Amino acid sequence: MNALVHLAQEAEEQNPLLPPVPELVIGLIAFAIVFFFLAKKLLPNINRVLDERREAIEGGMEKAEATQAEAQQVLEDYRAQLADARHEAARLRQEAQEQGAALIAEMRAEGQRQREEIIAAGHAQIEADRKQAAQTLRQDVGRLATDLAGRIVGESLEDVARQSRTIDRFLDELEEKAADGSKAEAGR
Repeated sequence: MNALVHLAQEAEEQNPLLPPVPELVIGLIAFAIVFFFLAKKLLPNINRVLDERREAIEGGMEKAEATQAEAQQVLEDYRAQLADARHEAARLRQEAQEQGAALIAEMRAEGQRQREEIIAAGHAQIEADRKQAAQTLRQDVGRLATDLAGRIVGESLEDVARQSRTIDRFLDELEEKAADGSKAEAGR
């Protein structure tokens, strides 16, 4: 029992919350060594890495802001160029429409002029053909009239002057009768 009492006394003397002094001293020395090692070797490396990371983040943010500002400026420039291009396209479209209208008017005028020239040329050709046909008809009618008159009279009317006078007289009478007939038709 003596041993038990002795243990009880030792237990009463020693506080379970306080470690023995030699252990406390060894623990403090070990803590100081680890603290010194961490403070001198590891902490500067950690601080350096943190500083680099902070600088990279700050630099990245500055770059991002600069890039965003540049992108905004490029966007504004693009919008301005797009607006200018639209205005230019509208102006070119308007000019093309005006030129097209002028070209159409010019082509119509040219077509009208060519049509009038063709019509005038056609009228001139018809008039020339009519005159030629009238001359040919006059000659044919004159020859037939001379032949007929020669058969009726019983003598040849080969004299050119006489023949010409007879033909002219006959054709003039025919023209007078035709003119009188057309006036009578018009009066109805």
